[in-house]
Amino acid sequence: MSIDSIVGETSVQSPVVSESIRPVKFSFDPKWLVIGICLIVVGFLALVPFGFMIWQSFLTPETADSPATVTLSNYITAYTDVETITTLGNSVQFALGGSLVAFVIGTALAWMNERTNTPMRRLFYALSIIPLIIPSILFTIAWIMLASPKIGLINMALQSWFGLESPPFNIYSMWGMIWVDGLHYSPMAFLLMSAAFRAMDPSLEESAVMSGSSILRTLWRITLRLAIPAIVATVLTLFVRAIESFEVPALLGLPAGIQVFTSAIYQAIHQFPSQLGLASAYSVVLLLITSVGIYVQAKISSTGSKYVTVTGKGFRPRSIDLGRWRYLTTGIFLLYFLLIVILPFLVLLWSSLQKFYAPPSAEALKHLTLDGYRYVLDSSNILHALLNSLWMAVACATIVMLLSAVVCWVVVKTKIPGRWLLDNLASLPMVFPGLVLGVSIMIFYLTFDIGIYGTFWIILLAYITRFMPYGLRYNTTSMIQIHKDLEDSAGMSGAGWLTVFTRVILPLLKPGMVAGWIYVMIVSVRELSSSILLYSPGNEVISIVIWELWENGQYVELSALSVMFILLLLVLVLIAQLIGKRFGVKDA
Repeated sequence: MSIDSIVGETSVQSPVVSESIRPVKFSFDPKWLVIGICLIVVGFLALVPFGFMIWQSFLTPETADSPATVTLSNYITAYTDVETITTLGNSVQFALGGSLVAFVIGTALAWMNERTNTPMRRLFYALSIIPLIIPSILFTIAWIMLASPKIGLINMALQSWFGLESPPFNIYSMWGMIWVDGLHYSPMAFLLMSAAFRAMDPSLEESAVMSGSSILRTLWRITLRLAIPAIVATVLTLFVRAIESFEVPALLGLPAGIQVFTSAIYQAIHQFPSQLGLASAYSVVLLLITSVGIYVQAKISSTGSKYVTVTGKGFRPRSIDLGRWRYLTTGIFLLYFLLIVILPFLVLLWSSLQKFYAPPSAEALKHLTLDGYRYVLDSSNILHALLNSLWMAVACATIVMLLSAVVCWVVVKTKIPGRWLLDNLASLPMVFPGLVLGVSIMIFYLTFDIGIYGTFWIILLAYITRFMPYGLRYNTTSMIQIHKDLEDSAGMSGAGWLTVFTRVILPLLKPGMVAGWIYVMIVSVRELSSSILLYSPGNEVISIVIWELWENGQYVELSALSVMFILLLLVLVLIAQLIGKRFGVKDA
């Protein structure tokens, strides 16, 4: 090969060489900034306050004479005391009893609604959401007025009718706590088990009935066995929710000297001086109990495929003909609705029309008054608390759904290493009871005073943290249904990530986001346990005002506010359903 040919060959290749060494230009992608901010926010909300709560459980309180020191004294004080063993037993008994009562009532109603020809069962299903709207504190107060040994209307009526010397029911007892908590959350069991029965292929049940099996034997031997994963998951869900309950143990348990972990945490903080370390030690064990419950529930749910029935065609469950017994099941539905909605609302309505609380009588009818409602409407503090609750509920729902939308996109649509960790972090607050969440946030912002402790911003932070996992679940369901090709097509057309996310992803997420927004808003308005330790005078929310009225003995004013609050929640739900239907949300 000649030198000229080599030179010529080199000259031909030289432009390529110069092209290859041209400096690379880096462009800023806002996607990574948004993802980074979400990672920091989620990590902070999920980990930092709880880490400080655990750290606080190993510290002695700082005094004027000595600094805080690391110690095990809080755990020794908490768990070597005989009272702690009693508290643990009370907590487990209350949670197990309440969850079983709710499960038995809810499952029986779900079976009658989904598997029998009970008249008006579709109407009863539509009405099942109403009890879930009533806040737990109002439901508990209503049942105090119904079954208190001294002023309970049911006790007074039974004593008058049957000539009893002593009241037959005492709501201030462990059984009273179990009854109120289980009855209030039986609609949750009803909805969960209704979904399970509706998704179950009824052909095996129909075959059993055609083979001569009785209705109850078929229910016991086939229906309930096929629903084992749903049954276990429902009971565990109810148990975890009951173990973290605060309102029922505080209103019914403390007056009777029955203490559970949530009331023990509340008392440790509200005694003088406050025992933050002792409250943290109680909180850690309560956290472990709820964590184990949720972990077992997840493991049971993952084995649900062992209990499925396989069919190659669509099916519609055939209703079991109960004959004359269908009138009995209708009566059971009516009795249930009477106990869970009508009686609690009517007793609050009656109390709200009195100058002083008095049982219904001809004499009491002469003293009806609207003074309770005038007090509520004229109170600037109540109006301020209501506005606080409404704007915090809207802000919490909006922030939760937008934040969880980005988290869902990272988890579902990307292949970023470690994205499962982000999913677990965002889901972590689900295991924290509301009162434990309040303790952890209070301790953190007392330690690092950045100016939000004692303001409504700290309550908003607690709400966002508490309800972030629920927004994540709503958005994940919708995100999975969005095909990746839609994003790719928009990207190939020149759209940036922010444009794709706001113009493609969010509109397609609309049904799930709206449904989640509605749910988070409703539960935020009625939330008490995570804000009871964080509010300060002037920054109350409406649930705190209800709590203070009860502690002050203002029963008439409390009843008037309760009636108005329940009606307001019903209106909000109706508006939310109209909004949901507009955006294509089913059963919003």
